[in-house]
Amino acid sequence: MKPLIIGAAALALSACATTAPATDYAAPASAATGDIPDLSVDTMREMTRVLSSDEFEGRAPGTPGEEKTVAYLIEKFREAGLQPGNNGSWVQDVPLVEITGEEFSPLTVSGSGQSMQFDYGSQYVGTTYRAVPSIDIDDSEMVFVGYGIVAPEKGWNDYAGIDMKGKTAVILVNDPDYETEALEGTFNGRAMTYYGRWTYKYEEAARQGAAAALIVHDTFPAAYGWNVVESSWSGPQAYAQTADNGMSETMMNGWIQKDVAGKILAAAGQDLATLSARARQKGFRPVPLGLRADVSFDNSIRRFASRNVIGMLPGATRPDEYVLYTAHWDHLGRCKPNAAGDDICNGAIDNATGTAALAALGDAHARAGAPDRSLVFLAVTAEESGLLGSEYYGANPVFPLDRTVGGVNMDALSLAGPARDVTVVGGGKSELDGYLDQVLATENRVATPEPTPEKGYYYRSDHFSLAKRGVPMFYVDGGEDLVVGGREAGAAVAKDYTENRYHGPDDEFDPGWDWSGALADLRVYYRLGRALAETDDWPNWLPGDEFRAIRDESCAAAGGC
Repeated sequence: MKPLIIGAAALALSACATTAPATDYAAPASAATGDIPDLSVDTMREMTRVLSSDEFEGRAPGTPGEEKTVAYLIEKFREAGLQPGNNGSWVQDVPLVEITGEEFSPLTVSGSGQSMQFDYGSQYVGTTYRAVPSIDIDDSEMVFVGYGIVAPEKGWNDYAGIDMKGKTAVILVNDPDYETEALEGTFNGRAMTYYGRWTYKYEEAARQGAAAALIVHDTFPAAYGWNVVESSWSGPQAYAQTADNGMSETMMNGWIQKDVAGKILAAAGQDLATLSARARQKGFRPVPLGLRADVSFDNSIRRFASRNVIGMLPGATRPDEYVLYTAHWDHLGRCKPNAAGDDICNGAIDNATGTAALAALGDAHARAGAPDRSLVFLAVTAEESGLLGSEYYGANPVFPLDRTVGGVNMDALSLAGPARDVTVVGGGKSELDGYLDQVLATENRVATPEPTPEKGYYYRSDHFSLAKRGVPMFYVDGGEDLVVGGREAGAAVAKDYTENRYHGPDDEFDPGWDWSGALADLRVYYRLGRALAETDDWPNWLPGDEFRAIRDESCAAAGGC
């Protein structure tokens, strides 16, 4: 999950904001302007309290906390009037392997007549996707590879002319033009592309044969502080099981602090700022550093099946056409303790709130009566481990993707109070924009374009697992222009959450929360889902969008779309 989008950059929306073009698609009037059943704030409040209680131990996949979470969600889905969504079952098994790194050595970097050691946790973190008892990276040559991107369609190759087999790649976070103000550029200007995501960088390093990949952490282009890296990348890590036990991956994927990278490059006679500037230019070539890396750690390995929870409300006239609501139920489990010694990352906002929204929306839709199309309520696992539950669903859909109209993803509801707007992530990509415009007009709210597209939020939540397979998905967050306090107040709330609670033990339930803003957002989500479920249309991605060809091919199949 990403931190709340309404960060400090919300005060400067103009040049870097994505803008949605006009579209002729619009929601059915009955869905956009009709009455809405009461949405239960009591359901939202109580489910969030229970799911984020210490009893659920931070809802890590494969733990007793998962068992309690899944049982509780089934109970609440049933009470909401939903039916089991997977051929009579409430769950879809998601096979995972959990790898817990232990006994980490320092990261030792030697060469040029000197040796430096960097401590695990405070200066570097690392993990492996390989299901093996231990990792020992010995005397691995270090290479600075810029942004670690190979994009033939853009004439870009940061690995050009070098054999990375057995070597350690030092990689910059984000992509080369994240500092520009406009949205035009080789890598979409300020808006992050998938090439900027850490997931891609590790994938490419593995394809290049690297032994290890170390991303240089920098708070602004990463969009989160080192505290988030340390808490998210320490402790048990869950991955999708693979036939080769992850042996095609690097031996270690990790992060290093920016000052650590500076020291390493200085030891090689290089300057981080100078090399970073070179890496932003087309034609950059990798720079061997003449240094060697050593690091080792042991692994505890556990294989298990986590579960997605699926409820549905069958459609009245076209039950074989589907509209999705998605939210992830998992969080980090036990993590680095706070000053008080609390080591449970409860994940109240992230994402007990979104999970609770599934049941509240299911209840409202059921009381309104079945729409034409079927509504699917999908609570996915292992989002925090890399969207694994939604990725598994996307690769193994219970409901055919070419019969899935679209959907709404909910990841962390705003509890800052009501806002005049909503924040649209990935606006201007699909014909869904017309539905949103009509719904917002009904609710007397406006759409604020994503203020910080350089942070790549579009690739950081579960909708992406469906979008990249062609299914148009709404990703609409609570707004930043608060009724009380405006944008300045919204920015302050988001800054506090990101710096003091996000992915830490202090993301806990607060009985004093103001739920009126979350309830207003739920009204928007209700109307969007209802609109898709009551139209005959199949909204598509706009011409030229990266996902348009995928959807067109899917719809061209016999019986598709």
